[in-house]
Amino acid sequence: MLILQRSDILPSEITPQSVFLNRRQLMIAAAALLASEASAAFKAQPSHFSTKDAPNSLKQISTYNNYYEFGTDKSDPAENAGKLKTRPWSITVDGEVGKPRVFSIDELLKLAPLEERIYRLRCVEGWSMVIPWVGIPLASLLKQIAPTSRARYVAFETLHDPQQMPGQLTRSLQWPYREGLRIDEAMHPLTLLAVGLYGEVLPNQNGAPLRLVVPWKYGFKSIKAIVRIRLQENQPATSWNLAAPNEYGFYSNVNPDVDHPRWSQTKERRIGEILKRPTLPFNGYAEQVASLYKGMDLRKLF
Repeated sequence: MLILQRSDILPSEITPQSVFLNRRQLMIAAAALLASEASAAFKAQPSHFSTKDAPNSLKQISTYNNYYEFGTDKSDPAENAGKLKTRPWSITVDGEVGKPRVFSIDELLKLAPLEERIYRLRCVEGWSMVIPWVGIPLASLLKQIAPTSRARYVAFETLHDPQQMPGQLTRSLQWPYREGLRIDEAMHPLTLLAVGLYGEVLPNQNGAPLRLVVPWKYGFKSIKAIVRIRLQENQPATSWNLAAPNEYGFYSNVNPDVDHPRWSQTKERRIGEILKRPTLPFNGYAEQVASLYKGMDLRKLF
């Protein structure tokens, strides 16, 4: 067989085989180290807060999403969120606090040990999932910034960048996306700042790099891609409540006795199942959170 060789390559430019192999081994070792560090960063301790329900698959969790910043169809986020840049990323925490601060996402990860919590997620549309989140309690962050006595609510805000989030070019909602909790809800041990799921970095379509998870409320309360957390005295405006106040209340606790104007909330369909199951009050977390709403009329304050 005739092998043609270029005559313009100098002998000094040809990498010796031993050097090439050493470089290759170094690259392999570096890649393995990075993978190990990434895995260790999301090595979470199991939490006693987890439900005993079997989790949905990663494919189900990451391909069936509500995330209007990337489109209104359930498949749109998985198709459109890949270009979102989640590093570098900072979160401003301010308002009625003694120690306002801007955290990088990596600084935030060091505030408390990561936990894996398997939570039910109930969507207001009538479907549900069980998701193994990785994150830290929101209370761990709030304690760092010393809330004042006037901090009665916690307001959250999503990144506003229509170039990366094409859904923000539409008028489907008022952008940026906003949500809020009462301070006692925010400080509750169940309330989680999620950074991953299934032991891996949170996929973009699921809210990377940082999202809220409040398991006893409907899913739209769990705001994604958070860039600001502000503590304040007055109840914050929230995106879906602004869009349709008769359909989406500020509290939005899962309640089978309070129907959405367009559909019943008495039953739900777990993704991957055919038959519907009864919806549980507070999404099955009544024992832990019902006391937060003692004396409140949850039909009016829905």
